[in-house]
Amino acid sequence: MKWVRFAKYNGDDFGIDSQELMEALADFLLESGFNFQYGGYSGRGTDSDPKSLEELRQAILRALESGDLFPDDRLREMMEKLAALSPEQMEQLLDSLVQKLAAEGHISVDGQEGQGAGGGAGEARFEVTDKSLDFLGFKTLKDLLGSLGKSSFGRHDTRDLATGIESSGATKQYEFGDTLNLDISETLFSAVRRGGVKLGGGGAKPGERSTIELEYSDLHVHQSEYQSSCATVLMLDCSHSMILYGEDRFTPAKRVAMALAHLIRTQYPGDSLRCVLFHDSAEEVRIGELARVQVGPYYTNTRDGLILAQRLLQQERKDMKQIVMITDGKPSALTLDDGSTYRNAFGLDPLVISRTLEEVNRCKKQGILINTFMLASDYGLIQFVQKITELCRGKAYFTTPDTLGQYLLMDYMNGKTRTIH
Repeated sequence: MKWVRFAKYNGDDFGIDSQELMEALADFLLESGFNFQYGGYSGRGTDSDPKSLEELRQAILRALESGDLFPDDRLREMMEKLAALSPEQMEQLLDSLVQKLAAEGHISVDGQEGQGAGGGAGEARFEVTDKSLDFLGFKTLKDLLGSLGKSSFGRHDTRDLATGIESSGATKQYEFGDTLNLDISETLFSAVRRGGVKLGGGGAKPGERSTIELEYSDLHVHQSEYQSSCATVLMLDCSHSMILYGEDRFTPAKRVAMALAHLIRTQYPGDSLRCVLFHDSAEEVRIGELARVQVGPYYTNTRDGLILAQRLLQQERKDMKQIVMITDGKPSALTLDDGSTYRNAFGLDPLVISRTLEEVNRCKKQGILINTFMLASDYGLIQFVQKITELCRGKAYFTTPDTLGQYLLMDYMNGKTRTIH
């Protein structure tokens, strides 16, 4: 049986909270390959090569030395205290913090490791748990948008009235198929007006109960604005350019995807979100696995991403269907009919562009909206995205990794309205 043993730290752990520690380690835990951008493609995700506990210790040490884990009013005191630790005490402190993360369910440890600094450090591996992914998504959402208001089922407003959760219209008589969101006072008033209040047998006596007989016609329900549900496929470009040119664009995109998933689950439970990665080809990835994903092969096969996105949206029965595409490059790859991959990274290849726009047209015929968020401003990408918006009447945003979250999340909450007949 695999086991992990940590050294017991008997000193002060600096009062570091595990959630504060997770927040400080977010960049390390969500790393997308930017620090190893010339090391080649290691496969989808990091499950086949999880990080070691020694890497985690080093990340914690960097967070400690940077002062990110200490309050500003005690920063100097804590840094002096940290500097006074011996190497053995520092190793024990790092082990203690790793153990705290494991004990509170933020990481799961697999493998074996000896005690302290001399026990085979680096053999044991760890993985981030779903609890941590949810926490990181919540923190990202909170940082991007601040406090959000009350939620209800299906929050995309339309102009039609229906029986729903939050009342905002006049009371109406219940009809078969309406949500039984009863207006109690109007229902009782209708019954009393029709049949009065019946007393117990023999007239009114102390202790006897009065009764009101309800009939089907007495039932009245609140009306509310019809709030439609939405199925979204988030298409993330994970071609190698997302971590090249001195900027990590894929990690912020992963953060936004996790925040959007948290927003949908807590604020729009009637909606659905699925995620597609596209590179030389395309594949679906669970939101829970997204944090572990790194950039893929080198080219951008937008067409395969659109094909898979349409297939996923066909499985959803929602009022609205949309594709949100985050990319930093024009289409440069195409899967041919014989299964081979055609690649051309120079300019707007007519074959690649024409076949990709065919899929955009199919999305238009199915009523699927495409909103594009561009993380680069080269001429080829802008020209391609302009054609998409012309065909699908979607929206295009030029963003940076820093502004992507605000644009995407605010667009999701405010921009997707449509009248349902």
